[in-house]
Amino acid sequence: MKKLWSLVLLCAVSISAFADEGMWFLMHLKKLNEADMQKKGLKLTAEEIYSINNSSLKDAIVQFNGGCTAEIVSGNGLVFTNHHCGYGAIAELSTPENDHLTDGFWAKSLSEELKPKSLFVRFFVRMDDVSKRILGLVNDSMSEKEREKIINQEIAKIEKENNEGGKYVVSVKSFYNGNEYYYFVYQDYTDVRLVGTPPSSIGKFGGDTDNWEWPRHTGDFSIFRVYADQNGNPAPYSTANVPLKPKYHLPISIKGIKEGDFSMILGYPGRTNRWMNAAGIDQNVKFAYPAWVEASKVGMDAMKKYMDKDQAVNLNYASKYSGVANYWKNRQGMIDALTLHKTAASKANAEKKFNKWANKPANKAEYGNVIATINDYYAKTNEKARHDNYLMGMLRSSTFAALPSSLGNAFIQYANENEAKRAEMLPRLQAAVNSSYEKIYLPLEIDVLSDELNLYASKGGTIAPYITELKGKNSGDFKTDVTNAFSSSIFGSKEKVEAFLQNPSASAVQNDPLFKISDSLMKKYRETSPESETLSDNFQTAYRKYIAGVLASDPDGKYYPDANSTLRLTYGKIRALPADKRNDAKVNNYTTLQGTIAKYQPGDDEFDLPQRLIDLYEAKDYGRYASKEGYMPVNFLSDEDITGGNSGSPVLNGNGELIGLAFDGNIEAMAGDVIFDPKLQRTISVDIRYVLFIIDKFAGAQNIIDELTIVE
Repeated sequence: MKKLWSLVLLCAVSISAFADEGMWFLMHLKKLNEADMQKKGLKLTAEEIYSINNSSLKDAIVQFNGGCTAEIVSGNGLVFTNHHCGYGAIAELSTPENDHLTDGFWAKSLSEELKPKSLFVRFFVRMDDVSKRILGLVNDSMSEKEREKIINQEIAKIEKENNEGGKYVVSVKSFYNGNEYYYFVYQDYTDVRLVGTPPSSIGKFGGDTDNWEWPRHTGDFSIFRVYADQNGNPAPYSTANVPLKPKYHLPISIKGIKEGDFSMILGYPGRTNRWMNAAGIDQNVKFAYPAWVEASKVGMDAMKKYMDKDQAVNLNYASKYSGVANYWKNRQGMIDALTLHKTAASKANAEKKFNKWANKPANKAEYGNVIATINDYYAKTNEKARHDNYLMGMLRSSTFAALPSSLGNAFIQYANENEAKRAEMLPRLQAAVNSSYEKIYLPLEIDVLSDELNLYASKGGTIAPYITELKGKNSGDFKTDVTNAFSSSIFGSKEKVEAFLQNPSASAVQNDPLFKISDSLMKKYRETSPESETLSDNFQTAYRKYIAGVLASDPDGKYYPDANSTLRLTYGKIRALPADKRNDAKVNNYTTLQGTIAKYQPGDDEFDLPQRLIDLYEAKDYGRYASKEGYMPVNFLSDEDITGGNSGSPVLNGNGELIGLAFDGNIEAMAGDVIFDPKLQRTISVDIRYVLFIIDKFAGAQNIIDELTIVE
């Protein structure tokens, strides 16, 4: 079976796909994509995009703080990414007196650049295929646990062999659900400083209303700088550090774009599920995502009530609220798109064809029960999926759904230790407490937790036992219980926690009302049983075989591995959507500053604009960044295949020059994580000319412009 899988997968990766579909490994570009890309307009070679021995495009692409993508745009380590990717760092560096999130920030010298507490960028060094090495150690007679143990042991060896004594971060990733394995070598830099950001009225223009929508008019960018030691090596923050001299930085084109132009994106797409079965899609649409959406909205409403009243609270919770809101709208868009396009039915038809092949005599022993096993898993976990998403919605929104449990269990250990051990543990615990309580606003937290518990207890099904017990006493209204719990709990304030550390008691933690709520939730979150483990193991085996079987049954199909936060390239063209009367542009593949001004609503939280931008528009003072036709471009559309994690990714023309920053997709194609729609799928990007216009004409940050390599 092992040999068959290897042969099948070798065939699979040799099949080309449509230019606008697929997230491709850089090491396979020469074999799979170079000729097709050059035919469509690429002027570079695969070696100029990905080289191990020479500088190449990949050396300018970084993963930004583990969740977004960014690009190096100067010889002094300057980094462009999205405003929403830098949002948390910008909010952290803001105060009501120096509100960089609201007002913007532009460092005029290196000494003015600001260091957030924790921010890193990750450079990709190289990758290699270790499928034969890993899969040669396992066989079909092993249980999933046995298989996982052996694979993890080998992964640890591979990572140690390639990290060069800790110089590099090495990650071995599974592809095609365990049918292939590759290792990736990275280098992390942790001294990353804020250089510039537009005010939120530009960087987040349109807010939640415009999120995932087209036409867009958002200046979604922010600027950071990577610092290194005197030898160019990663180093903790120090005033002695100097701007990094990168191996390569991207030139920037202000020549403009037009319909049909070749474009490509390099970035770190987070996760797709293109192999998901019909039953899995049904579970998401009918059980998981509705719970996610409802729990997110409850948390958002409770937060917003306090954020609107106090700017300090708004800054402290801005990043959390933004993250919850983003996925709240995303998941609702997924429900709508998957339902509208009848994606589950389409997948079910494909599975019928697969089942016919799987039950042929030559294939039945290996594949005959695969679909039945997968369907059985989803049928038995639908209600659990609903419960888990209500619970996870609470954990995403409420700090105190998890915090008392995580701190409390450490405190129990602390209380049970001798004096010497406590003295050793105390600094770490104090640091954790300081970090956890630094920006907490208790009235908000009380409302978020009580509102989420009300929802969870009402609709979560088989909920955490202690929450069931409380519900029986309070008739499902947790406000009084939560308010009283905060009042009497060790965890109700930083001062109470600090007092506890001076006089610890394990029983005090175990009987603490907030700890009991939180610990019950977390135990439910981690809950397993022999039956659920067996069900999950059977599903994992069947799913792995299903993918291998699909590849074997249709060797002429087009295949690429699902996204999993590894560096990929996707390519396509500048491509309009059908004409839209809401867009003043002549072709519906771009938007203009005129359209931005048309949306302007003075004083509105989402559609306000700085007077300076309005003045520049009225004077048509666009500098060298205007289009040939005289308008100021803002956003544009292309048809590359991207997903979450690609935020901040560079959009490049055929010469490898930066033309925009990807920041969103269109809601009509929100099913894209599961199935690619070549007619609807679009990437929304901020035009690099708008980025430079804001830096230059709006902010007057000539020092930043002077660093860039601009191609006119």
